[in-house]
Amino acid sequence: KVIWRDLIQHFPAITKGKPLHILDTGAGLGYFSIKLAKLGHRVTYNDLSTTMFNKAQKQAKLAGVSEKILWSNGPYQTLIEQGGEQPFDLILAHAVLEWLESPEQLIPSLKKRLHPQGGLSLCYYNPAGLTYRNLICGNFRYLDKVGLHPADPDSLTPQNPCTMEQVHQWLHHYGFAIKSLSGIRVFSDYVLDKRGGNHCEGSILAEELKYSAQEPFKRLGRYLHTIAIAK
Repeated sequence: KVIWRDLIQHFPAITKGKPLHILDTGAGLGYFSIKLAKLGHRVTYNDLSTTMFNKAQKQAKLAGVSEKILWSNGPYQTLIEQGGEQPFDLILAHAVLEWLESPEQLIPSLKKRLHPQGGLSLCYYNPAGLTYRNLICGNFRYLDKVGLHPADPDSLTPQNPCTMEQVHQWLHHYGFAIKSLSGIRVFSDYVLDKRGGNHCEGSILAEELKYSAQEPFKRLGRYLHTIAIAK
């Protein structure tokens, strides 16, 4: 919900106007690829995982848009280097950056296929959120060890989490103008003792949407969403 709100706010052509040429890399189950294809956009789906790729294709068939999506199963680097008939108007890279061996290479690589003035939607794991959660839980000894021990390879904690400052520095360096920053799950993941509105999913969503765009709360999101435009 947070990502979609940001996208339609900064790219109104998503819901009205001419169809866009969109790349969705690290697309997982294809949620955004399918949603965008339903709106008539030219979407390229890309994911490294064959399991995710197969599940996304099944979901797209159920939604009736499988034939409207260009399917790519493999490293995003291969897709980028293959080139194409025209650059993308918008590239989504959600939960990709922090899983790369060299995350700093993602932004310049994607820009090769991005149209001048094209948009980049980056959603990435926030290491500050992990620190904050462990502070709340009293896991001080764990925090003392962070940096000395890599994340468990079988866990959902990324091996190479990048700070917001790092990501924004890379964006500026490679000629992007940052348009917005939002936090995803800025408080609900930290609740240990549910009370009041925290028992109501609808209320939680409403408050998450509200505070996801407000300082200083947005910087505490378990994930961060940055919208940037190529100069």
